[in-house]
Amino acid sequence: MQALKRGNSRLAVDTITVAVTAENALSLLAPYDIILDCTDNAPTRYLLSDTAVTLGKPLVSGAAQKYDGQLCTYNLGPDGPCYRCLFPSPPPRESMASCEETGVLGAVTGIIGNMQALEAIKIITGLHDGKPSLLLFSALGSPCFRSIKLRSRKPSCTACGSKAYDRSIMLGTDYIQFCGGVHPDWEQQGLTIGDASHRINVNDFKGILNSGRPINLLDVRPKTEFGICQLPSSINIPLKQFLMNPKEYLPSDPQIETYIVCRLGNDSQIAAETLRRVEGVGAVKDIIGGLKAWSRHVDTAFPIY
Repeated sequence: MQALKRGNSRLAVDTITVAVTAENALSLLAPYDIILDCTDNAPTRYLLSDTAVTLGKPLVSGAAQKYDGQLCTYNLGPDGPCYRCLFPSPPPRESMASCEETGVLGAVTGIIGNMQALEAIKIITGLHDGKPSLLLFSALGSPCFRSIKLRSRKPSCTACGSKAYDRSIMLGTDYIQFCGGVHPDWEQQGLTIGDASHRINVNDFKGILNSGRPINLLDVRPKTEFGICQLPSSINIPLKQFLMNPKEYLPSDPQIETYIVCRLGNDSQIAAETLRRVEGVGAVKDIIGGLKAWSRHVDTAFPIY
């Protein structure tokens, strides 16, 4: 807030330290002309979209994950589609992940945030052309930006369609359950000890590395993440590539043990279980908690992203 005040001393900033819910969203957002969605979870996105429709306000929505981002203004003008027009039903819960779980390049959030601010300024000052569009950004793409023209709102949309939206529907909706329930705690799942013959903690694994005995250490993270940081002597085989032919990544000597690591200890479990099904395979274990546990308990200087 102080930084904003230094940039413009005439700003009036209202700080509201309350979680937005279906019960209070309308009263919290009614006094404002534009709603900006900077959240990273589906339940809140649906809630804010329904609120914007009910209040008749534009919703400037930004999203970022890993190296990609997108910007869209919903409920813009009399015909602009809402979030439900594009996504009538949420994707499966297991396919959704937050920025904390997947990581996000800081510059991407900066770009999307600035574009959101610019979009809001254009609407406030009357400089916006009023045409709904979806702007996609990829830090690794060429070109980096792509714009997709959106159709008008769907007449069949349950929120903004031709049938008047029933406010009681929003108040009676459990948005978390609508989006598949409470989001899994992937970090905790990766820390599950499981079968001692299948998993190894980071301290015991450090002892194996220090022993100097030969091992087959596979890292199943994407190549970009492997480029950020990796354990010594690890071999990068992204999970999708690994699952196509796991036998290919076995050591020639069946006496050499195979260890598998990932960021949090979830993908490594999938890879290890797949490899154990291969005929003639030797000992296969994955590392509990992955590289995040390694940084926390073994090498505090190891990067966390």
